[in-house]
Amino acid sequence: MKRFSLILAILLFGVFACKQSEPSLTVAFYNTENLFDTEDDPYKNDNEFLPGSKKKWTDERYRKKLDDIARVISEIDTTDLPVLIGLCEVENRKVLDDLILTGKLAGRYSVAHYESPDIRGIDVALLYRNDCFRLDGTEAIPIVFNNAPNYKTRDILHVSGKIKKEEFHLFVNHWPSRIGGIDKSEPRRIFVASVLKQKVDEVLTEDPSANIIIMGDMNDEPDNKSLLETLAAKAPGSGSQLVNLMLPPDKQNKGSYNFRGNWNMLDNLIVSRSLLDGKGFDVKGAQGYIFRKKWMEFKNNRGTVSPNRTYGGSNYYGGVSDHFPVYFVLKK
Repeated sequence: MKRFSLILAILLFGVFACKQSEPSLTVAFYNTENLFDTEDDPYKNDNEFLPGSKKKWTDERYRKKLDDIARVISEIDTTDLPVLIGLCEVENRKVLDDLILTGKLAGRYSVAHYESPDIRGIDVALLYRNDCFRLDGTEAIPIVFNNAPNYKTRDILHVSGKIKKEEFHLFVNHWPSRIGGIDKSEPRRIFVASVLKQKVDEVLTEDPSANIIIMGDMNDEPDNKSLLETLAAKAPGSGSQLVNLMLPPDKQNKGSYNFRGNWNMLDNLIVSRSLLDGKGFDVKGAQGYIFRKKWMEFKNNRGTVSPNRTYGGSNYYGGVSDHFPVYFVLKK
């Protein structure tokens, strides 16, 4: 296991008081679709996101994307900013530091992040509100494929900390893509799910009532083998140790990502049974939700609506992301 490390807050803990009377706290996950800065990193394959590339990724476009992402995050919760936000497809610590200084996010968040071995250099991260979440430790869980040691993918980020004296374990994921076809690529996602399951089981062995939150773009849907069988994340009400909060909206044919006119629920939110037992913190409504607003959408000439993406190939569309964020609400 990699060592746990403490991350310094941008502001001293407690500058903003997490209200004890606050009725609910929001937890969200967002695939930000290639949040790259405009600087060339010689150790990453970031050449397509430079001012001189075909994409013409300029400081102006970068700043607009930061502003748009900050706006999305600030609008998810109508009462206050989300307490915890998992992110994927972020290039480095710099883009995260720039993001938490943008708009209504400024001064409210700190960052948990590690550089991943992904060949494109995209990482996962967690933003946490300084006033409500007290960080205890972080860990990057590496993914090493025994049959393909040269294949690189994102680490799983494990963060532990407390909300109002209750301990939480968070796992932020971005599993291997479906490139090459769903069936051909599925074994890689099943393997990552097995690595995550082993770590979750370790936490639950130490504390069977642990508060666990798993979030991420799994590139699989709730009823795919990696999630339903390997991770054993079942539907709310099933009594399972792990519960996938995105199964109810998935059954309603809703999704966070649109592929060729079809909605896919690739972004998943999974919690341990302890967050659905009516004690301490509990998931409001026992399900997750997709956050979408008109300004985040694109409608084509056939009337099909999808998330308004930033790029399609080298064509700049100026949208926020090709995914909608997903979220759930904790109540005490």
